[in-house]
Amino acid sequence: MKSKLSALVAQARGGRVVRTPFVDGDDIDRRLLQDDDVRFVIAGGFPDARRVVLTLHPAHIPEVDSGVTVLRVTPGPGPAWDLQDFTVHLRRLELPEDAVGDVREERGGAFLVAATGKAASALEALTELGGREVEVEEVGETAGRGSKTREVVVPSMRVDVVGAKGFGVSRAYFQQGIDGGKVRLNGAPARASSDIKEGDSLSAEGLGRIDFKRVVNETRRGNFKVELEVHR
Repeated sequence: MKSKLSALVAQARGGRVVRTPFVDGDDIDRRLLQDDDVRFVIAGGFPDARRVVLTLHPAHIPEVDSGVTVLRVTPGPGPAWDLQDFTVHLRRLELPEDAVGDVREERGGAFLVAATGKAASALEALTELGGREVEVEEVGETAGRGSKTREVVVPSMRVDVVGAKGFGVSRAYFQQGIDGGKVRLNGAPARASSDIKEGDSLSAEGLGRIDFKRVVNETRRGNFKVELEVHR
């Protein structure tokens, strides 16, 4: 993956918009993506997605689409399906595996599927699955409760401090998540004492994801006002 990432960065630096298929988010070493001439987007359709798509583009292009679509598939009348049932029927469609990301179950018997390209188009056109009628609707490229940009004041850039403040939970509660291996910094298990910086991503199981945007300023008391994008 390391050599592939380096090649993608070089292509983006050369003026191209390049995109991977779905890959395991833990396999992406964000340190290799730090380049003043390149910007990147990592998206999986869900704030805590395991499988994600990486898009890189030249810095002079202000924004690009992530290429990920999330579709809600609602089965018609019949016996209730669990996630395993739905996944079995989904695999029988023989969609390209690297074009389908995470699959989630919703309350009420519906399912959410992250997909790209032709797989997304095929799912959107579905009227039947597993011998049952289904209704399919696009719900966007970021499922969940949405994202919100927040400015918070923190005494340090430690993961436990910024994470607790960003998610609005106690530091002790957030520490429990770190100790339980439920918090990740740029895809790797996070340590409480690690520093978080611009461009880093901090995810916490059950809470969502924080993208560290920038340090706004330093206060007179030596604290820092930081801008975070919080995805829940």
